Amino acid sequence: MPEIQLKYGSTAIPFTYDESRFEILGKPENRLLLSDVQIGEKLDDPIDSKTIEEIVNPGETVLIVVPDATRQTACGQIVNILVRRLIANGTTPLEISIIFATGIHRTVSEAEKQSILTQFIAQRIKTLDHGPRDITRIIRLGETSGGIPVELNRSLIEHDRVILVGGVTFHYFAGFTGGRKLVCPGLASSKTILQTHKLAFDCETRSRREGVDTGLLDGNAVHEAFMEAVAKVDPAFCISTIVNEAGEAIDLFCGNWVTSHRAACDAYAASHTVKIEEKREVVIVSCGGFPHDINMIQAQKALETASHACSDGGTIILLAQCADGIGRADFLNWFEAESSEVLAEKLCESYQVNGQTAWSLLKKTERFDIRIITLLTGSETQRMRLRKERTFDEMLSVLDKNAIGYVLPFGAKHLVKCK
Repeated sequence: MPEIQLKYGSTAIPFTYDESRFEILGKPENRLLLSDVQIGEKLDDPIDSKTIEEIVNPGETVLIVVPDATRQTACGQIVNILVRRLIANGTTPLEISIIFATGIHRTVSEAEKQSILTQFIAQRIKTLDHGPRDITRIIRLGETSGGIPVELNRSLIEHDRVILVGGVTFHYFAGFTGGRKLVCPGLASSKTILQTHKLAFDCETRSRREGVDTGLLDGNAVHEAFMEAVAKVDPAFCISTIVNEAGEAIDLFCGNWVTSHRAACDAYAASHTVKIEEKREVVIVSCGGFPHDINMIQAQKALETASHACSDGGTIILLAQCADGIGRADFLNWFEAESSEVLAEKLCESYQVNGQTAWSLLKKTERFDIRIITLLTGSETQRMRLRKERTFDEMLSVLDKNAIGYVLPFGAKHLVKCK
């Protein structure tokens, strides 16, 4: 019987499976990696934009916005090429700064900065941290048409040019990652993050707002609010990558921050949407390893994918190492609610971003039997209504020997649609 390696943190768990019972959804990327020369060619032919050299004049300051450690974007390769081009064009290293779009995530560690940017860049280019509650570094730039205050990191207006460097994958309520998300919520205040994310939840129906979903941009209230906020700073250039399972660039779209990102989203959806004829009673899902399972708040995104492939009442087996723990200390507090309905009421009374994530997770535990292999403690998983198992083999042993299912080796990267 064939064997597949299911990623778990920086390691992998082997699964030998019967092809008559389990179908693999989402194959590994087999496209060739982009060379530095190919990336340079794409930068020479941007979408709806002048080239970087035509946009940035010598003597102007440049802010490069990059993701934090929860994303894989081939950022190191891209930023190295970008910095070299800027310097060759007359920009000095002292005129370049790099800021990490952490949103409400924790600050990026020094080791992570070198991993994200490469040691060469991290040691030579000034890096900045974002604090969503740091009032000394937050500036108000108006509000959206819906009345949401647009409060962003002051660095965005203290530099002459802003360049976004990120990657595109699916996002379970913003539609897609990357692009505008690097600024909002990536460099937004806690208030702006809270109010834009709140648009994802409909307190009248106590459920996800219509139009807010994975892979959706048009009519998505959260995405539209992000776009309005980012328009206040109007980034000069945007680079969006599509990466393979190792986080290496296999495609790149660049240019206008609106249209080039949209092109990347369309391309990603076309290659990462999986269609199935029916849902099945067992789904085995790996987040895809680090950083997709760095913590539970990130890992739960793979459950969103798995939920579209599993029959109601079925079993989902999640492989999520969560070496960084839960992700937020206050996340578990939401699970004191008796049910997702009660949690939804509390969420509408006092909305918090992580409360909506907790509601989404709790909702799934009420529909499925979710079992997990993880470094999280039994106390933590029990509070989230997840059944922790000691080993993968023990988990498989409790399944019905005749049950049929799917295996999602890269759960955080795919969208499953049942025909």
